[in-house]
Amino acid sequence: MRYKIEVEDGHGLWTDVRGDDGAILTFDKEDEARAKLDELFPVIVQMEKYTGGKRTRVIRILKDEDDWPKPQPPG
Repeated sequence: MRYKIEVEDGHGLWTDVRGDDGAILTFDKEDEARAKLDELFPVIVQMEKYTGGKRTRVIRILKDEDDWPKPQPPG
């Protein structure tokens, strides 16, 4: 199972956290993803413990197992 981390922009829009190379950061273990989240956004993660809002999250990446056609890249 793979995991990724997301942050919310304050207006309800969630975005994937990306590395220096522009690729979405993914992790094999949930605790690894949470540790990286804490490393990259320490203030926001700490604030979430004491305030009601969520601005960060760890998402499980599910494998696509359906028979729907895969989207084709433009071009």
